[in-house]
Amino acid sequence: MAAKPILASAVECTEDELIVTLSDGRRLAVPIVWFPRLAKADPQERAEYELLGNGEGIHWPKIDEDISVAGLLESRPSVEFQRRT
Repeated sequence: MAAKPILASAVECTEDELIVTLSDGRRLAVPIVWFPRLAKADPQERAEYELLGNGEGIHWPKIDEDISVAGLLESRPSVEFQRRT
């Protein structure tokens, strides 16, 4: 039997963290600075997201940011963040 994919079911942004509720009940929090476009966005822009592929990814249309759940689970920051460090 194949394992069920882990999907995002809800997303929350604070000034410091991106918090994703997962389909298995876990909540995953990562530093928002990992995603510079998201970190620079205002609270309204951060609140307007779409779940892609039933929750495989998260898209913020106003700031053109896409984040995969698989990348979050692997603790992978954005390419923009990696270039700065």
